[in-house]
Amino acid sequence: MKEITMPAQIWAKTARTPQGWEHAVTIEIDAEGRIASVTPNTPRLVHAYDCVLPAPANAHSHAFQRAMAGLTERRGPDPNDSFWTWRALMYRFMDQLTPDQIEAITAFVQMEMLEAGYATNVEFHYLHHQTGGVPYDNLAELSDRVMAAAAQTGIGLTLLPVLYQYGGCDLRGLGHGQIRFGNTFDRYVRLCELAQTAIANGSDDWALGYAPHSLRAVARDDLHQLAAQATGAPIHMHLAEQIAEVDEVQTAWGARPVEWMLQNLDLSNQWHFIHCTQMQPHEVQGLARSGATAVLCPITESSLGDGIFDGVQWRAHDGAMAIGSDSNIRISLSEELRTLDYSQRLRDHSRAAFATTEQSTATVLLDQITAGGATAAGRKTGALAPGYWADMMAIGTDHPDLDGLTGDAILDAYVFAGDDRMVRDVWAAGRHMVQDGQHINRAAIVTAYRGAVKTLRGTL
Repeated sequence: MKEITMPAQIWAKTARTPQGWEHAVTIEIDAEGRIASVTPNTPRLVHAYDCVLPAPANAHSHAFQRAMAGLTERRGPDPNDSFWTWRALMYRFMDQLTPDQIEAITAFVQMEMLEAGYATNVEFHYLHHQTGGVPYDNLAELSDRVMAAAAQTGIGLTLLPVLYQYGGCDLRGLGHGQIRFGNTFDRYVRLCELAQTAIANGSDDWALGYAPHSLRAVARDDLHQLAAQATGAPIHMHLAEQIAEVDEVQTAWGARPVEWMLQNLDLSNQWHFIHCTQMQPHEVQGLARSGATAVLCPITESSLGDGIFDGVQWRAHDGAMAIGSDSNIRISLSEELRTLDYSQRLRDHSRAAFATTEQSTATVLLDQITAGGATAAGRKTGALAPGYWADMMAIGTDHPDLDGLTGDAILDAYVFAGDDRMVRDVWAAGRHMVQDGQHINRAAIVTAYRGAVKTLRGTL
């Protein structure tokens, strides 16, 4: 394993700061991994980079699903193959996983996130128990494995232990594929306490949040109790992803999922709702104005046929957004943003759906998701400014598609004409984990991943 380095200073030919594009910028990093100062118009330093940006958080991930990528693209005997048939396959695959495999897969995912330009893994962690649903001797065993992966990869981490109680709104028991997820509310609280202790003993930039899985999987009283207990920590929940989900909640709870949340909970920027692809106009307006973040995963939402999030109207009501890779079928920051914008164009027969008269499309999107991702992670990040974690990504402007470009045009070419090969270096809390396009410990992480998935391939 290569030693993790934390340079005291880097220099950028151009950098995007809260004041806009600055040139010849020196960024000083303190011993804790935070930005100490940002000074433009300075002499070039030894550690020099072309274009430095704040690196966003990956705000929604189920790491273990990465090992399924490419294995679920066949159609079964049912001509109406859908999210629900995919979920059955996912449950079958997940039932085989051991703690060692989960740690190796998670490290591989986190490595790919860093190489794509993300500095933080917000892990929506719902796989808790052994096959058969029996808890490990250490209730937080699999949470600890996510943290062990983060210690290896150097990524920033916000762990979201998931509360999963029921198999549906009728409070039916968990099915065979779900019993590794399940906890009573009291056992979930104990799990979170153990995870919090481990986080406190880990890296200073790790954090804990809470994740009631969905309205289908959590009791109403416990949802209220969890919200009261969270005390400022981020709360994440799947919401209004599938038509069948909306119909089930409406039948059982007397309102559509977004309507119920707006009517029954005091929503704020502490809340982060994943997908929200099945919303009506009044729900878009109400949820956006509540301060909650929409956590979007366009590649996964496309893969699973979830639907199209109404990003144009969401932004019209000043809604906050973050980006995640969810099923991790493809971990690519540039493709997530491109897919999000293209979905709006296809629906509305428009172009440059998120652009304003002042800012181009990619600039708007990157500004939005760095700010929204910081809130979703509960992490002081998202800006090249003093006091913020030194979460940074450097793009190489020597790429042919970036040749001669400046300012917003660099970002537009990166998102719409390029790919993540343009990402050359990434720092997470000052830790220089990606250098010249590759994670510093890529070889060892890939070797462990290959060993982990060798026995899993073919189980689908």
